Amino acid sequence: MTVWIALVVAILGSWWLGYFSRRHPSPSDNGAGLRRDYLRGVNYLLNEEPDKAVDVFIKMLEVDGDTVETHLAVGKLFRRRGEVDRAIRIHQNLIARPDLDKAYRDQSLFELGQDYLSAGVLDRAERVLQESVNVKQYAIPALKALRDIYEREKEWENAIRTVERLAQLTRDNLSPTIAHYYCELAEKALAALQPGVAMTALEHALQVDTNCVRASLLHARLLMKENDYRAALKQLKKIRQQNADYLSEAVDDLARCYEGLHDETHMVKFFMQMVDEYPHVPVVLILAERIRQQKGDKVAQDYVADYVRRYPSLRGLQVVIDLHLSTMAGQARDDLMILHNLTKKLLADKPDYRCAVCGFGCNSLNWQCPGCHRWNTIKPLHCFEGM
Repeated sequence: MTVWIALVVAILGSWWLGYFSRRHPSPSDNGAGLRRDYLRGVNYLLNEEPDKAVDVFIKMLEVDGDTVETHLAVGKLFRRRGEVDRAIRIHQNLIARPDLDKAYRDQSLFELGQDYLSAGVLDRAERVLQESVNVKQYAIPALKALRDIYEREKEWENAIRTVERLAQLTRDNLSPTIAHYYCELAEKALAALQPGVAMTALEHALQVDTNCVRASLLHARLLMKENDYRAALKQLKKIRQQNADYLSEAVDDLARCYEGLHDETHMVKFFMQMVDEYPHVPVVLILAERIRQQKGDKVAQDYVADYVRRYPSLRGLQVVIDLHLSTMAGQARDDLMILHNLTKKLLADKPDYRCAVCGFGCNSLNWQCPGCHRWNTIKPLHCFEGM
């Protein structure tokens, strides 16, 4: 007998014994009928015919204050086992009873919403959960479930309204999440070639959360398309105060802004300061190229080698190797290529980003973690740059 069958038998068995002792203190035809139905239902479970068992138990269980808890318990067991269709039938049977106590109806309705959500029937789950939102006891879990539905369906306006209401009830700071929803709306508008709509969404994002790095990056890139490099540079520099961990994501855009302003001197100065404060390999790469252009390969090699001595990492070492390869020939170059291929192989298995909550690793920046589905938790691995 499986653990599942044992659990169902235990629940229904305890109900049957209690029900029978309360309602039928002495043997009767009705008691014999109940006993036969119970044994028949158990037999169906043992023969792996759960649909027939559910039919028997639903008919057998008279829905009142003594038995509704058993219905709910069996429904949850079915859902946890992934047998969602059977859980739905049980909860629908409860809701259909006109004399069901309101508290039990509210609970059954919420459980039905969870059933639909587990089954992936999102439109029905949404309709049911919207009713549960109006019940104080289930408002918060129902709003969280609706939030998940709207995120999966990419209905960002509904997600914004839902999370705003959730924040009011929980008193949690959910502004960073709402800001990302506005960023999603901005990206959707950009894909539809609606820059004005995108800019409005980004302004809302920064009003909701002034520390939204994503909004600043997108805002800067919109300004760069309009050749407003000075305003874009201002947006990108805000990232130092918002969250310096993401500065590396702005390095290429910063360089393009300085180039657009024909201000190479201030660019090198700014990046030198960045390396001192936030030693990131992407910044060193930009600097090394500028140093190579202005002062030659040897000075660039020495600069990167000094960086790697201070902040050892495989990625830094690979930059040093690549710089030396461009100036070497013969056997020395062949020997260095061995080291180049080795570091390349080691880095191939290393993620560039990792979620600070669940540890999910990836090679591109996801603003929402694919593992735990939280926002703003995946960060560049500057403290683990290929080490």
